[in-house]
Amino acid sequence: MKSVILFRHGKSDWDAVYNTDHNRPLAKRGIKAAKRMGKYLADLDQMPDLVISSTAVRAKTTVQLAMESGEWSSEFKLDRSIYGGASGTLLDLLYNINESVGVACLVGHEPTFSSFISNCTNSGWIRFPTASMARLDFEVSAWKEIRFGQGTLAWLTRPKELH
Repeated sequence: MKSVILFRHGKSDWDAVYNTDHNRPLAKRGIKAAKRMGKYLADLDQMPDLVISSTAVRAKTTVQLAMESGEWSSEFKLDRSIYGGASGTLLDLLYNINESVGVACLVGHEPTFSSFISNCTNSGWIRFPTASMARLDFEVSAWKEIRFGQGTLAWLTRPKELH
């Protein structure tokens, strides 16, 4: 089995000074939620083997805070294609993951993540607020075998659900 954890970046700070959308930072609420979600995943004992993050500042910061808070020992990579990419882009990214990885975490943006979940599970649109996490499971032995419509949504957790 291969599993994908989708982790949307935390709430960004629209009032901050930034020169491009790519450089928009996290708001205080986003920082708090990122730390909470990192600890949550660690408490579940479901840390990923590999984390691939969008290069956007808000995504990188989210996962760095989560990894620190939850003491994840995951391998970490950046991939620019996640920023502004479509569902198919995420699938292509998964196809190139080393087979020794059982659980991969993609850190990125909406509406791509909701679309990806819907496409993978043949479900309706899923509400995926900032700093939410979802795990999709695929009954395959290789990343290249993953197809839309073959995934199962194992869980979806929003930061507001955690106390």
